[in-house]
Amino acid sequence: MSTDHIWLVLRLEAPLLAFGGVTIDQVGITRDFPAASMITGLLANALGWQRTEWQAHQALQDRLIFAVRRDRENPAGILIDMQNAKLEANERGWTTYGKPEGRAGASYNSPHRRQREYHADACVTVVLRLEPAEDSPDLNKIAEALDRPARPIFLGRKTCLPSSPLRVCNTSASSAYEALQRVPAVDVSLNPLRALWPQQEGPNQGRQVHRIVALPDIRNWKTGMHGGTRVVVEGTVVPEGVPA
Repeated sequence: MSTDHIWLVLRLEAPLLAFGGVTIDQVGITRDFPAASMITGLLANALGWQRTEWQAHQALQDRLIFAVRRDRENPAGILIDMQNAKLEANERGWTTYGKPEGRAGASYNSPHRRQREYHADACVTVVLRLEPAEDSPDLNKIAEALDRPARPIFLGRKTCLPSSPLRVCNTSASSAYEALQRVPAVDVSLNPLRALWPQQEGPNQGRQVHRIVALPDIRNWKTGMHGGTRVVVEGTVVPEGVPA
């Protein structure tokens, strides 16, 4: 007999969204769905954690179980931003900590060139829970932090400011896939919706399954580097109340 879990429902919606993948040289790509490391960093930022608290980040990532659904697609596809900046040694910029930050190094003679990808006007629904559920922080603490974040929230990159509060509601379901089904669609005319869920948290075969992949979205928070893969299913989901 399956046991229902409580899932926190988030909606990631902004003029620009970035779900960074593997960066090669100066090219920063964006995936279709947020990574486990990004969700971990987003929650940690809301909680007010520092980057040096790597043990807390690692423990949170290890407890995280989530699934994602794309509620709105941009027909224009990926927006590509070419960035060229010439910064001098004495120039500083403001940060989310409310104080200026300087630069170090000797690369001042040439401009910095970067290519970054974004999703424009996208809307993504996330359902998440933590296992073990009773450890700290629990879902209630996460919900409180998202309602009153310790620092400004951004969705992937600091330029990606959310259009509305992230937390929508809670739902009850036995699996991540079922939790996605129980969250109403933003636009009922779109059906089915593209989704991603952990292999053990939904169907592994059938018409709603497109492929099963080992996704490299786990971070080693001590080193700050890529730290492994997890097996996920990419496919589709039909929210309740939307005709199949």
